[in-house]
Amino acid sequence: MTHADQGPQNAPDASVAPLLAALTELAATAERVARDLAPEIERALEMVRTTVNQGGTLLFCGNGGSAADAQHMATEYVVRYMRNRRAYPAIALTTDTSLITAAGNDLGFDHIFSRQIEALGKSGDLLIIHSTSGNSPNVLRAAEAAKAKSIPVLALTKRDGGALRLLADHTVVVPTDRTDRAQEIHLCIQHAICDAIERTL
Repeated sequence: MTHADQGPQNAPDASVAPLLAALTELAATAERVARDLAPEIERALEMVRTTVNQGGTLLFCGNGGSAADAQHMATEYVVRYMRNRRAYPAIALTTDTSLITAAGNDLGFDHIFSRQIEALGKSGDLLIIHSTSGNSPNVLRAAEAAKAKSIPVLALTKRDGGALRLLADHTVVVPTDRTDRAQEIHLCIQHAICDAIERTL
């Protein structure tokens, strides 16, 4: 077979096409968020900056993949993201299995986050909720518990924001119906905010 018989050399393998389509869709969603949600992201940044600057603690929570994002971001603030600097107080309310299972068993799964906020939350803190549906009862109760202690609530959601949008002080709603795309964009926004905090504080 000659080189000419091998067909186009740059044509992607058919099995790769869905992968490339996923990346293209993610990029398009990210571009739309950057274009349309800049004021919402800027306000989220200011909420985090104010909390860290005043010595408050960032309290993160979420379910499933959003729980993983919550502990991911708490770690970035306590340890480091891109720069060596002082540690910023942050707690993921998703990581203490003894506490979570005790609360779930004794009080019900809806209380696994709110109970921790009742015990640990204080004025000057910020509750950051990752919830793609915005309707999970445990994050709604977390928001209610935070508001009862005058702790502002920042939420990251998708589609219409769900019931959480009415409880949060500020919500960044990613315009997608896909849970995975929303979580990917949530994490990108959170990394950008953390980077900005590291550069200014």
